[in-house]
Amino acid sequence: MDATLIAVAALWGAATGLLIPRAAYRFSVEPEEPWHDTCPSGHPLTGPARGWLGSTRCTACAVAVVPLSRPVAPGDHDGERDGGHDGEGGREGDGGRGAAAEATGSPVPDTGRYAPGILAPVVTALACAALAAGAGLRPELAVWLLLAPVAVLLAVVDRRVHRLPDPLTLPLAAAAALLLGTVSLLPEHAGSWTSALLGGLALGGFYFLLFLINPNGMGFGDVKLALALGVALGWYGWAVLFVGGFAGFLFGAAYGLGLVILRRAGRRTGIPFGPFMIAGALVGLLLGALAA
Repeated sequence: MDATLIAVAALWGAATGLLIPRAAYRFSVEPEEPWHDTCPSGHPLTGPARGWLGSTRCTACAVAVVPLSRPVAPGDHDGERDGGHDGEGGREGDGGRGAAAEATGSPVPDTGRYAPGILAPVVTALACAALAAGAGLRPELAVWLLLAPVAVLLAVVDRRVHRLPDPLTLPLAAAAALLLGTVSLLPEHAGSWTSALLGGLALGGFYFLLFLINPNGMGFGDVKLALALGVALGWYGWAVLFVGGFAGFLFGAAYGLGLVILRRAGRRTGIPFGPFMIAGALVGLLLGALAA
């Protein structure tokens, strides 16, 4: 049963992870800017949930793409390519797509900004499989599997634009509290809803204190994310909350030190802290689930 459970959890993670790149692209904007509503080529993003769910390539780009190896037909010039690509052969980050399109007459959309591509489904699948292996058939596993894809999405967005959007962090905290409250009413659960709520307040309060001390070093989005992670970690008790919270700082410090050693950053260079908070919380949840 455990192997089947892990496999099902991995499939869930892979399936939900496939939806992350488009959502990450749409959320990856600077503060005060509206969410992206067109693809990098300028086509409107359509599909389920008003275009938030879908593949990494918009419908128009998917239809436009043709094999690059086809012969160039007479009269197949730049003027017949998609309007979003005319004159953009040297666009930064296009990986040579503009040159290929110019050589073949094929409109090749710039989908590089839809990163992380295949990485998000892989990471989400591995995280869900690990959580299933740790929690087993206990009812809180359903909560972890529901929250994991959102956590990966937050990590991707923060990695790209150093931002943790409120439409993700605040609902994540509320969902964690409500779902774990429901699980606490079911048999065979291995945590405490009271300690989960207190954990959210404790970790969120700690991050808020750090924000007040050094607003330039700790973003308020990190404070909101800490609420959700504190609820999840607090479910398994204070020791797990401490381990998961400390692990996040340890991972972030190791990453920052590595950048300094490689001379890719200075002491004052900002780094996205959300991914390390989430990674630390995953370590804490795994340890807590295995020890429960």
